[in-house]
Amino acid sequence: MGSAIKALIVEDDAINQKLLQTLLLKNPHVEKFYEASNGLEALDVLEKNRDINMIFLDIKMPIMDGIEFLENLKSRHNFNYIPVVVLTTDETRKEEALNLGAFDFIVKPIHQRDINEKIDKALEVVNA
Repeated sequence: MGSAIKALIVEDDAINQKLLQTLLLKNPHVEKFYEASNGLEALDVLEKNRDINMIFLDIKMPIMDGIEFLENLKSRHNFNYIPVVVLTTDETRKEEALNLGAFDFIVKPIHQRDINEKIDKALEVVNA
């Protein structure tokens, strides 16, 4: 089984969410994906779907933003090994997110090669 990605997309913007779905589906390693529109919803989706092994996380979201989500994730030991790729237009939060255990970064606008690159990198961790 090893090499299939089951991704969680955490993004409040419908257009970006759609774009991410499209890019993920074009990657041969992605088996399925789940969605959440904020960090709180994402934690709920994670609790219910234990097969998720990669997260694409927007920073700016209502209710619970990406930074708060990372803080929460870090404190939950059953999830803190999941590679989280942070999606941002804002380079200033990068350091903060990495300090909270983010795996990698994609600066928007998102391109297929960025997605493919991060998935390949995450597969090394997921399959390790």
